[in-house]
Amino acid sequence: MSSFRSRTRAAFLRTVTAAAVASSLVLGSASLHLAAAAPGARSGAPSAPTGITHAGRWITDRDGRALITSGVNMVAKHSPYAPDALGFGDDDAQFLEDNGFDSVRLGIVWKAIEPNPGVYDDAYLARIKNTVGVLASHGITTLIDMHQDLANEKFQGEWEPDWAVLDDGLPVVPKLGFPYNQFATPALLVNYDNFLANKAGPGGVGVQDRFAAAWAHTAGFFRGTAGVMGYDLLNEPWPGSSYPLCLVGDCAAANAELTAMHHRLARAIRAQDPATMVLYEPFSLSNSGVQPNPGTTGDPNEALSFHDYCTFAAISGGSGSASDDVCGPFDDSVFANAQAHSSATGAGLLLTEFGSTDDEKTLIAALDRAAKNMVGWQYWAYCGCDDPTTQDQAGQAIVLDPAKPPTGDNVRWSKVRTLAVPHPRLVSGTPLSYGFDRANSTLRVEYSTSRADGHGRFGAGAVTSIAMPKLEYPFGYTVTVTGGSVSSAPNAPVLQVRSASGADRVTVLATPA
Repeated sequence: MSSFRSRTRAAFLRTVTAAAVASSLVLGSASLHLAAAAPGARSGAPSAPTGITHAGRWITDRDGRALITSGVNMVAKHSPYAPDALGFGDDDAQFLEDNGFDSVRLGIVWKAIEPNPGVYDDAYLARIKNTVGVLASHGITTLIDMHQDLANEKFQGEWEPDWAVLDDGLPVVPKLGFPYNQFATPALLVNYDNFLANKAGPGGVGVQDRFAAAWAHTAGFFRGTAGVMGYDLLNEPWPGSSYPLCLVGDCAAANAELTAMHHRLARAIRAQDPATMVLYEPFSLSNSGVQPNPGTTGDPNEALSFHDYCTFAAISGGSGSASDDVCGPFDDSVFANAQAHSSATGAGLLLTEFGSTDDEKTLIAALDRAAKNMVGWQYWAYCGCDDPTTQDQAGQAIVLDPAKPPTGDNVRWSKVRTLAVPHPRLVSGTPLSYGFDRANSTLRVEYSTSRADGHGRFGAGAVTSIAMPKLEYPFGYTVTVTGGSVSSAPNAPVLQVRSASGADRVTVLATPA
């Protein structure tokens, strides 16, 4: 079977290479685009959760409370690859806090971390750490995301340093942009193949070993930093020239390489940071419901970082009808696959990307699906920011330009109203169900006081925090609690509920005042 797979991969590369060269003769050179110290915590600000780990599929904080986040992605994909260079700062963190967002998936780029082999840019990492501190001062926790799309600028993407590109000298044709290059550009496919195989690069060192060393340096730099949720090892890895086999269910060989990478990176990180959670991703084919079956990191403090994008919605421009009529089964498969993976491995779960659209129906369907599955989420993306590798640069933004204040017509308020969903944030127990009825602005949360790890119950007075964005409740809200009582001030942006003595279940119902 392995020899058949090798012959199939080689034949596929020869075919695509021939087609690519032919297309370049037709297209010529044209590109066809088909589609300082961190501030301290402020007085009165919520505290960012600490000691993030997991209990099975639940992400939990230091006290064992289930953490269900609603957050955003913020990634700078052009040099110097730092969000603060785009103007992302304290006013943006305040905006997120005010609208009930409590996490940011903050992009870092290998090319900026290690501009030359074995040489690390700590000034770049210090900029990222400062942004983590700004967010933490607003009660927002940060997932540090090693972001890649299309590997390198050479392939119209970002991530690898130029010296780490190993494309065997193939011509980079065609240049179709994102995501098409990863299907049709042989040089990029070979580069992914060589990375997964840990082929030797400069100095005779495996390119993946170099990457692991960069991760180790980064983890050592961030070790003990307040406000860090975890490390997302690699955004949307791609199986290289094996992708056709993966599409038909024969992805075992590529998954084995991906799993080996997960283990290598986790070991490198643990050598420098023994505690911070590591998150790993399946091949990005899983974004549309393809069964991923990735291996884990082998580390006890780990979670699956998964994405949900419907291919048909992207093709149709993100139309709601595509989401309703076609995308539903595919999106359901994404969550079912993630749940099945967690059940089999015990890994935590976090939806770290979805969206990239202005379509309200598509967004509401995704939010309701996440609530039904009781999984935290992070929307793509906070801004458009000249993103070269996205399905809808203009449509993805919440804030158009982070260099300007997030007010007035610099904000897509209709999208904020869709995303600013009241939700349980930290649950002293195990969530049983929650959901927000948009027709009457009613939130219902139900949870058991049993600990998510299965060891005992939370005692009387244990606090559950629920985000109640003022945008949804401008005139306040009324709360009815069974099995507990409200302990926060009236109409507080974060509702706090204390469980009653002897309660094994708590139900919270919030309606507009």
